[in-house]
Amino acid sequence: MSPKEPVNGNGAVSQAEGKPFIRLIVADTQAIFRVGVRKVLALEDDVRMVAQAENLGQTLAAVSKFPADVLLFESRLTPNPAEAVSEVLKKAPGIRVIVITGDVDEMTTVDYLRRGVRGIINRSISPDLLIRCVRRVHEGEMWLDNQGVSWVIEAYKNQATMLTSPRPKNRLTDKEMLIVSCVAQGMKNKDIAAEVGTTEQVVKNYLRRVYDKLGVSDRLELALYCVHHRLLENAAPPAGKPDEPDLNSPSISVLPN
Repeated sequence: MSPKEPVNGNGAVSQAEGKPFIRLIVADTQAIFRVGVRKVLALEDDVRMVAQAENLGQTLAAVSKFPADVLLFESRLTPNPAEAVSEVLKKAPGIRVIVITGDVDEMTTVDYLRRGVRGIINRSISPDLLIRCVRRVHEGEMWLDNQGVSWVIEAYKNQATMLTSPRPKNRLTDKEMLIVSCVAQGMKNKDIAAEVGTTEQVVKNYLRRVYDKLGVSDRLELALYCVHHRLLENAAPPAGKPDEPDLNSPSISVLPN
């Protein structure tokens, strides 16, 4: 890793007029690409590279050490880049990840987005488009090519069909069902952890596994799934909550973590 230290101690790099820079980390196996990005950024007033990495270990270290807004992450850094993105976001939940790849398909694209990726670009992207992508993603937008957008729309259509299809066979364990019932009642991960006697991280791990099993991507979709499939119809309520309302009623509330 060849980090470039932020201007001040807390990483809040600022321009003279007070507008914050977009702080960028570049993680790519090829030094020539990282050097090229640095040269491109040198021509811009609002984007600055704060660190670079050439493997996954350095990337995880960089996102932990250097406050950054956007991560350019090459998929070839690791055999399982989608899982690596999840690791990155555990260490730096606020960072916005753009995956650099030369070969994606529908399943990979949707998996990246479900794990929190905000943009997918090809290595052959032009410098102008790269900068535009970084700015748009930093502003909260998604960046996909036309094919990627089509895949995502198709995935949502399939999911909508699944939500309205006949009730599927329950594939969740008793512990997973308990956590789902807590989510459906609007409990936060911290409260769920206290309820089932574990940690917030373990609850997050359970939820990720539940999402994968049911084909949903977040708490809202999970709640909708429960309503449409009456998933919690026979589930026991969490301990100490005997008077909770019908979990399959449309009044299910979903709170963020």
